[in-house]
Amino acid sequence: MSTLSQSPVVSPLGYASGVRSVFALEMKQRLRTRSWYVLLTVWFFVIGLVAMLTALNAGSQQGQRGPVLFELMVGFVLFFGLLLAPALSANGVNGDRAAGTLAILQVTLLRPGQILAGKWLAAWVASLGFLVASVPFLLWALVLGGVRPLSALVAVVMLAVELGIVCAVGVGVSALAARPLFSIVVTYMLVALLGLGTLIAFGLSTTLTEGTVRASPVQYSQSVPFDPENYECVGEVQDMPALRTERVAWILAANPFVIVADAMPAQSGKPGVESGVMESISILVREAQAGPESGMPCVNGEKKPGVTAGSLAVTPIWPLGLGIQLAVAALLLFLGRRRLVTPVRNLSAGTRIA
Repeated sequence: MSTLSQSPVVSPLGYASGVRSVFALEMKQRLRTRSWYVLLTVWFFVIGLVAMLTALNAGSQQGQRGPVLFELMVGFVLFFGLLLAPALSANGVNGDRAAGTLAILQVTLLRPGQILAGKWLAAWVASLGFLVASVPFLLWALVLGGVRPLSALVAVVMLAVELGIVCAVGVGVSALAARPLFSIVVTYMLVALLGLGTLIAFGLSTTLTEGTVRASPVQYSQSVPFDPENYECVGEVQDMPALRTERVAWILAANPFVIVADAMPAQSGKPGVESGVMESISILVREAQAGPESGMPCVNGEKKPGVTAGSLAVTPIWPLGLGIQLAVAALLLFLGRRRLVTPVRNLSAGTRIA
């Protein structure tokens, strides 16, 4: 009598099902802890305090308070989001490895890409909770008036995208690094490189771009109050020293604040009138892209109109910056995925398996 052995039937696990399983597991772990709720409460009160102080100190006219409050709120939400997202994502993989639970996922039918995608999605959704907590204050600015709905929509979408990119960077670094503390520090350094490093690099690089511009002297009218648009171009056209910032303006492209500010449609559309901090950033970056001719009133002896975010004929820089950030995040996730492939040939000293 012969006995036939039957191998267990293994049902295929779809990619979306695997990602959803890891995502659900991660979200349950996050929602069970009090830290996420404490951070959310602190975030809400900090953003609310900033919004209240901004509204009290903004212009007295109803049409000015809305754009000032809205753009300042967008800047604060982005700033605090860049501080928060690494903490929510940069220990997603090596934190499980240190707790001995990562191997449990690796021995299942889940593929390395599904584990990474699920953890990234959970970190992104957790960070989006803080953006949702800021929506009431953004709506407050809309109620005050003067804010274009398209600008508000673009700002919220770009904030969500930036949080997603930072979370992807954090998850990728956590898969590469063996220690959670090291991956968190590295992620913060990468965020600082994008936020502050690009500004420092641009500032230092401008000193290497000295050049000249053909322009004539300016004579302003003595009218009271002073009108910066009331002037005449006098004298001969001559070569004047100037910094050719258009050669190094691309360095600013990867800055998160530049990406969000440059993607937002202009609020005011009036020369010399900035609606808020984000439009001011956009104008400064586009002036750097346009070169010194955009900031001189008498280039080639001709008067030039005032500058607004939409008046400079330059290509928007935010798609370039977004592409750079996405490329960095994709590279880190790709390298991190390779570290999750089993069986593992080489393990770092002290790495816990299970």
